[in-house]
Amino acid sequence: MSELNKIVLKIISNGKGILAADESNGTMKKRLDAVNVSSNPENRLLFREILFSSKCIGECIGGIILYDETINQTTSFGKSIPDLIASSGAIPGIKVDTGAKDLANSPEEKITEGLDGLRERLKKYYDLGARFTKWRGVYSISEKYPSKLAIHSNAHSLARYAALVQESGMVPIVEPEVLMNGNHSSDVCFSKTSEVLEKCFEELILHKIDLSGIILKPNMILAGDQSKYKISKEEVSHKTLECLKGSVPSEVPGIAFLSGGQSEIEATENLNLINNINNTKFIMTYSYGRALQQSALKMWSKNINDKEVTQNIFNHRAKMCSMAAKGKWSYELESK
Repeated sequence: MSELNKIVLKIISNGKGILAADESNGTMKKRLDAVNVSSNPENRLLFREILFSSKCIGECIGGIILYDETINQTTSFGKSIPDLIASSGAIPGIKVDTGAKDLANSPEEKITEGLDGLRERLKKYYDLGARFTKWRGVYSISEKYPSKLAIHSNAHSLARYAALVQESGMVPIVEPEVLMNGNHSSDVCFSKTSEVLEKCFEELILHKIDLSGIILKPNMILAGDQSKYKISKEEVSHKTLECLKGSVPSEVPGIAFLSGGQSEIEATENLNLINNINNTKFIMTYSYGRALQQSALKMWSKNINDKEVTQNIFNHRAKMCSMAAKGKWSYELESK
């Protein structure tokens, strides 16, 4: 195994998944405003420090994606955030893109920026302790979109990013997210996601990426959130697996799904059903943000100094996701 592949497997093997705690300060403000907690560096650190020192880190969570502010912070007991994560048995990661901006000549679509100066930033993050990274491309579905321009431009950026990350000795998470916003059917989501993934891997191969040293972070195949044509959870799992089998090279070791607006239970149940029918070599796990943190955040907001109660909620959610990554989750476990 390559060193990169060893890192991948440490992050996602044995039912472990990824905590996406890489919300920008702007996004974190929205989350904290929603629960009536002031968004300042101290409170953002406090919430994350509570999560990162939970029992489930290292047991159910193999990697944590950080934001630039967070990876540079020091805990209340003097450890750096990367050291806290590493000492708990997980691997620190870092979001390295600088956000989605309007795509020139197709302003209703987005292109993710951040390639300028990335090689230098990666060296800094490596020295801080990061061993994997994240870059997210976003694609909207409508009658006209995603356009070939958006599909090609974002695939090219993801590949250039991945090449620089592997050069730096870190594992790139490749995240091409086809958004669930809209009234499209699951069949349209399937065809557009397939097109996006196929172009991404065409570019990754062109850029000589070691596919055994990446983690793919895709969306599941769902009908749009405003669609009249909803499908069952069983259909979600079958369509998602069919899409990935047809679009992802077998050299890729693992797929860590984003939750993409699903509730905590939906994201857990859908992952479990996918693993129940997974007949591939791919490890199928999770890289969730809100679907891991939302209940814990609500509980924490009631008393931001009550560490134990917040950790109990978070530990439970992580355990449920870990069971789903093994195909062993059930509704009954939620109430235990």
